[in-house]
Amino acid sequence: MATSWGILRLVVVVVVMLGAMSPEVKAAGAGGGNNSTACPLDLGYVQAFPWERQPCLPPVSNLTACCTTLRSVLGVGLAARLRATGHFRLPSADASAACLRAFSDALSSPPLSLPDFIVPACFPVSSQFAISPSYCAGVTTVEQYVATVGNTSVVARLNSSCASDLTAMAVCATCLDAGIDALARLIAAGGKGTNSLNCFYLTVLYAAGVSNSAGPTVPATASCILGLALSTPSVASSPSSSSNHTNMAVAVAIPIASGLLVSVVAALLVWRRRRDSIKSKNYGFSDQRRTSRSRPNVGSVLFSISELAKATGGFAERNLIGRGGFGVVYHGVLVDGSVVAVKKMLEPDMEGGDEEFTNEVEIISHLRHRNLVPLRGCCIADDDADEGKQMFLVYDYMPNGSLDHYIFQDGDGSRRPALSWEQRRGVVLDVARGLEYMHYGVKPGIYHRDIKATNILLDAGMRACVADFGLARRSREGQSHLTTRVAGTHGYLSPEYALYGQLTEKSDVYSFGVLVLEVVSGRRALDTSDPSGVVLITDWAWTLVKAGRAREVIAKALRERECPSGLHAMERFVLAGILCAHVTVAYRPTMPEALRMLEGDMDVPDLPDRPQPYGQRILFGEGEYNFSASSVLSGPFMDFGDMLR
Repeated sequence: MATSWGILRLVVVVVVMLGAMSPEVKAAGAGGGNNSTACPLDLGYVQAFPWERQPCLPPVSNLTACCTTLRSVLGVGLAARLRATGHFRLPSADASAACLRAFSDALSSPPLSLPDFIVPACFPVSSQFAISPSYCAGVTTVEQYVATVGNTSVVARLNSSCASDLTAMAVCATCLDAGIDALARLIAAGGKGTNSLNCFYLTVLYAAGVSNSAGPTVPATASCILGLALSTPSVASSPSSSSNHTNMAVAVAIPIASGLLVSVVAALLVWRRRRDSIKSKNYGFSDQRRTSRSRPNVGSVLFSISELAKATGGFAERNLIGRGGFGVVYHGVLVDGSVVAVKKMLEPDMEGGDEEFTNEVEIISHLRHRNLVPLRGCCIADDDADEGKQMFLVYDYMPNGSLDHYIFQDGDGSRRPALSWEQRRGVVLDVARGLEYMHYGVKPGIYHRDIKATNILLDAGMRACVADFGLARRSREGQSHLTTRVAGTHGYLSPEYALYGQLTEKSDVYSFGVLVLEVVSGRRALDTSDPSGVVLITDWAWTLVKAGRAREVIAKALRERECPSGLHAMERFVLAGILCAHVTVAYRPTMPEALRMLEGDMDVPDLPDRPQPYGQRILFGEGEYNFSASSVLSGPFMDFGDMLR
């Protein structure tokens, strides 16, 4: 009855609003990049729909929580348009801008009267909802989605599982299971380079707009599939339905920050986490057998599973903000109000899982530096019948996310604002200081082994902090490690470590040099778009510098904005980055020396020649790819023994 009344009320309000809309409001709804372009979305539901407004009420204390809510609210309209037209997203950049303008007007007008800055803050790229074949595996229509998923039984299961009323938790969980299966097949069909998070968004819109018989404007559908927290009950108040709604509220009603971009694997986990959260209902909230306590001598806290479950809303998918090297990461708020990032280690029972967890806890617990992400504590829970042993790490939350979101263009226009030169310079120096402390500020020194853009996090002041110490190793009093288990990320691995397992502090220096070149150029460590094959950023930069064209390594936007003195400083960073990533170990500086070069307190020496150009085959992903230099550097195979000296 309540659901029917909600739908009737929505229809009445929409009709009244459309009939009474003033010319000024209509003009605002057609605003954007081109004032003659109308918004193709019907946003009349925004003011009538029973979505939870609390995260966006002034003063907006948690903008990311508000933005998460608004993305789900706007998703209702996008799914409704998909249902009516068969088209994902919007037809043009102007249409996208017009809809964001109309959305802002609807939110800031009575009776909502929300702050007018929240839409520009949450959706800084006005064209981000424009249709694009590159968004996900070439899919722009319902027909293309079905054809790309490719398996008619999978699509049929998604349509049947999500068709009915999704108020009941068991029905919702079945729908999400079917969505996970369809999403996995969509990503696989798209092949290498497919953006999994974008495909996840399309699957959500398809499930809500096409599969569900009632459509996305029904509260139960929006709550289950779109993850929209509701402010009022949407089902009859029978004892069973009331209990179900209470449990559903626990699973989905806590608005928590979500990064504008999360890593590729996170997209596959989002609905699975929602499903598991629904199935487990209270998820340990009643577990009071253990409370947090300090860990002696290290200053960190041993948390209980119930504390972390409460902090993250039962590890709900709305809290999911990314994935580290060995686990998924959730946003959380502890009972004392502290904002934290909770990393749940993936597959702790696999070979090396316990070792990685213990290693990270023991190493980072003793590190105290402004450019290293602080560890708050940890948790080990081994009494869950369904999930077995679970291990968690709790860090201070870094609100501006990871560095890669700011320096790489991912093709869909959704990255965060580009960093200025001063910001990039500060990030590089922060990372250098963090590594200098790890190598020389503690005894024995520590090698990180996985320095890369995704492991550099930015705090509220855009200060960079090194994160993810699961692969870190302590030094052996100046001696190198020799290991048969090479770990790290291709493109950042030093040659002597990748080929021979020789690990020294200079291995981190090499990775740091690659990172410096990425920050200055905006180019990724591995360029897979080059016709000649996979090109290393170090080879590309080396070729330009040796040709007297070092300035071309600098990102074009930076070159155009900076004065000559600024360009000179950028060129120094380019040369220092190439030197740090030199093929021969002996030519690389130490981190203190690299920091002095970058700060201008020490001249960058003339770049020594590299060994004979080379080609090599190494394992990458699920197959072998030919790592080749650019055509300028093609040449005979070399003796890699030179690299070890």
